Formats: sequence, C-alpha cells, structure tokens
Amino acid sequence: MSKDRLIYIPLGGAGEVGMNAYVYGYGPKGRERFILVDLGVSFPDMGGQPGVDLILPDMTWLEERRDRLEAIFITHAHEDHVGALGQLWDKLQAPVYARDFTARIARLKMQDQGQDPAHVKTVGKMEPVEAGPFRVQFFPVAHSLPEASGMIIDTPAGRLVHSGDFKADTTPGVGEPHDPAMLAEIGRSGVKAMTCDSTNVMNLNPGRSEATLATPIAELMRNARGLVVATTFASNVARLKTLAVAAHEAGRSVCLMGRAMLRMTQVATEAGILKDFPPTISPEQAKDIPRENLLLIVTGSQGERRAASAQLARGSYMGLSMKEGDTFLFSSMTIPGNEREVGRIVNGLSEMGVDVIDNAERLYHVSGHANRPDLEAMHDLIQPAILVPMHGEHRMMREHAKLAISRGMRSVVVPNGSVLDLTDDVPALVDEVPVGRTYLDGSRLIGAMDGIVRDRIRMAIGGHVFVTVIMDEVDEVLGDPWAEIAGLRPVAKGGQPLNEVIEDELSDYLDRAGRKVLSNDDKLNDGMRRVVRQVVMEELGKKPEVTVVISRLSAE
Repeated sequence: MSKDRLIYIPLGGAGEVGMNAYVYGYGPKGRERFILVDLGVSFPDMGGQPGVDLILPDMTWLEERRDRLEAIFITHAHEDHVGALGQLWDKLQAPVYARDFTARIARLKMQDQGQDPAHVKTVGKMEPVEAGPFRVQFFPVAHSLPEASGMIIDTPAGRLVHSGDFKADTTPGVGEPHDPAMLAEIGRSGVKAMTCDSTNVMNLNPGRSEATLATPIAELMRNARGLVVATTFASNVARLKTLAVAAHEAGRSVCLMGRAMLRMTQVATEAGILKDFPPTISPEQAKDIPRENLLLIVTGSQGERRAASAQLARGSYMGLSMKEGDTFLFSSMTIPGNEREVGRIVNGLSEMGVDVIDNAERLYHVSGHANRPDLEAMHDLIQPAILVPMHGEHRMMREHAKLAISRGMRSVVVPNGSVLDLTDDVPALVDEVPVGRTYLDGSRLIGAMDGIVRDRIRMAIGGHVFVTVIMDEVDEVLGDPWAEIAGLRPVAKGGQPLNEVIEDELSDYLDRAGRKVLSNDDKLNDGMRRVVRQVVMEELGKKPEVTVVISRLSAE
C-alpha cells in the first residue's frame, strides 16, 4: 500500500508576479486529493503577446485530475488571484470558497462568463471548511483591499499556513488590520510549513501604513491649480476613499471613471465594508464642474491601453480631457514589466503640459506587500519549520529562501510546475508537472503554444505578403500571379512598387517550373514562398510571413 504524502505544486505565481494558482495534495502517490488556492491572471504586453487581453494559467494537468479536486479557495479579490475563475471554472468544476467581499467579486466573475454563481460559497473568518483530507480556515490579513486572507490548512501530515498577500499595517483605513496576537496564536499551534508572499523581500525598509498618505494627498488636492486626475488599482478601496475624502475636503467634486473601479466600490459598499465614502458625480455631470473644483479617479495605473488613463493621455475619455496646468497623480506602483506602457502615458500627458506626479518620494502610495523586516516578523510569529517562498519572480523567491535558511528554517525554491514533498521534516523536490499559459484572445481562450501569437509577432517583425495564383484544368498558370503586402515598405530599391517586383519574379519562377511542381500544391506553395522571401530580403532586408493561395479550375 502506498504511503500517503503531502505535496505542494504551484501552477502559477511562482517565478512571476501575478497569475497565482497553487495546488496542495494529500494521499497515496498518484491518487492524492487536491485543493486549489487562487485562480488569477496576469496582464500581457504588446511586445510579447500582441492582441492578447489576459494571461491565465494552463489548467490542463489539474483538469485531467478534476475528479480528485475537492475545492477551490480564493484568498482575496485581486485580479491576479480571482481573475481567471470565471474563464476556467468550467474546466475544474469544484466548489469555490471565499470570504464575503471576495465571494461577491468571485460571483460577478462567474456571471460574466455565464457560470452559475451559486458554486461560490461564502465562509466567515476562521470558519472551518472540510475538503477531503484538508480542513481549511481563512484568517484575516491586512492588504490593499478588504477582507484579504491567509489560510490555515490542516492535513493528516501536519498544519500548513498559506500567507496570501499581506502587509504589516495596523491602520489600513479600509479592511482588517494586521493582528500580531492572532498570528502568534496560530504559530503556537505548531506549523509544519508556511508558503509565503515574496514580492517585497528585496525592500529592506519596514512597510508603511495606508494612514500615512492622508496628509500629503490632502495637501496636493488643496494646492493643485486645475483639474486633478488620480489613478490607482481599482481594487484598492482604502486608497479610493483617501483620495475622495481629501478632494471633498478641498472643495472638489469626485468622479469615479472605469468599470472595475465602480464595481469595486459598489460591492464594498453593499458588503458594509466601505463606509462614509464622499458623494460622487457622473462623467456627464463632471463636464459642468469648473476644472479647479474637480477630481477624476480613473483606472489604468499599469498603462492598460483601453483604460481611462491611457485614453486621457491620447486625448480624451468620455468627453473629458486634460490640458496645461492640470495634475495627474499615480497613487500606485508600477508592476515590473509595465514600465513601458506607463511611460507612454506619462510622456503623453507631459506633451499636453500636464504635471505628472508619481510615488518617487514615497508620499502617495504604500505597497500592499510585506517588506523584508515585515516578512521576518511574520516568520517569527508563525514559526514554521519549513518556509516555501511563493508569489514572486525567481530572484525574489531565491532571496526569500536564503533569508529563511539564515534564520534557522528549512527552505527551497519551488518554481511553477515543481512538485514539493512536505511529508517529512526535510522538503524535497520530487517531480515536475507540465505548466504553461493560456491566453484570453478577444472572447476565446487559446494556448500559448498554438502559434497564433507567434504568427502575430512574426508578422510584426517581418511583415506579410499574400500571393494568389490561378491554375487551369491542365495545370497551366492562368494569367499572372498577384501579390498584396502589409507591414512592409511598398517601394523596392529601384523605385518600382514592391508588389510588382514580387509578381515579376513569381511569373519567372512559374515559367521555369516543371509539370511535377505545377501539378502539386505543396511543391508549388513552397517554391513561391521561397521566391517571395528571397525578393523581400534582397529589396528590404526583411523575412516576411507569406501566404500562398492556389486556385485550380475544375475540369468538369
């Protein structure tokens, strides 16, 4: 009989910031029962994933074992933890558990994709959920949105703690404060292993409280001359309130712009979490307010091209625009990888004469993640025998593992797809499972290896040539081939149109081609593609993507 084992498998979020999806398993090897913690997304960039809307973890491995998946637990309502739920739930079909605010957002995610929101169950803090061999409880942590949670996961092999995203903030404004006494009580119960957020392990300064932002933001609102626009993460409800209160006290009307922002504030209000939020006005009403008496709080802090911030930087959004003397505040941090997109917004606004203010002086944003001193404090409170870094780039997880080892804990870096055996006192990497990415492309999910995005990149680099030739009933060329080009300079070296040069060379090739080539579509296709690529390389120094369409007339 196989020995039962306790395993941990990250399918996303380990080696990257975002797309969190973590599997815990217990049982005989190959027959373990599983729970999944979080099911999030990350965001594409035009350079690496052109045209892609969202990046989701590939759930194929877990989908093939969904008969052994007991439940899905969502720690909090950030997109990188819950954003893929609606898109991927149908592949997994397990009950979903979350605390009230998170559950409300999760149900909306399900509804958006036509899934039954009743699959999402609301549980209270420290309320136990039995899921096969696991007994799971959510405990509150401070983060940058309401009701963020860590998890106690009790198993026959020992107690695990999953930290979730957290910070050591005792005055978060909205949401539950950091509670060292509660965490210490969990630690005294005996914790075998803790999987722990690694995002800010490189920051050597203690984390700061949300409460420290109220004064500088209020001063900014009072001193700004014209229109003020502020952007932050739509889910950062405490920051939205800080911005709105400061504006209201400075005599500014407040307008929230962006679907995600409106949704978050509405859900937080309905859940009784967001209280005493100043009154807001609609974008239509905002048009009639003097600029010096108006604050717009907009989405798009990470440079998303279709969000309000980017559209304002390109000219206007919902009939509102910025001009010289206005102020734009980034009350946020730029997630690694989004620097270029954010930079486009900053430069676009600067060209308009807008004063852009960021968090360079650490006045207008605090992170929702624990810095190194706060991580060390969490280690001391929970006292795990084993520390497993998660949620971070590889360098962050490696640094976190080194920190843990230096403080007397066992630790190992576990990248996406690695199987970590936690059964015994010494953690061991014992296997790997296939992992990857799924792209939301418009309204459809596509695999990262399907070739669709690869073809877009190739066309972006080399352009595209579309070639058509018509063959008659006896395999003779009917007329001349013709070529259409896209993404290429249209004029050849000698000044002749490029498409005409291509067509002339194709005609010469077809005149020389023998019967075996002309009667075989595959050989004809390959030959014409080589001719087109050779011409474009000689004329422009580019290797285009080439599409050849061969139309044959029927003998009937």
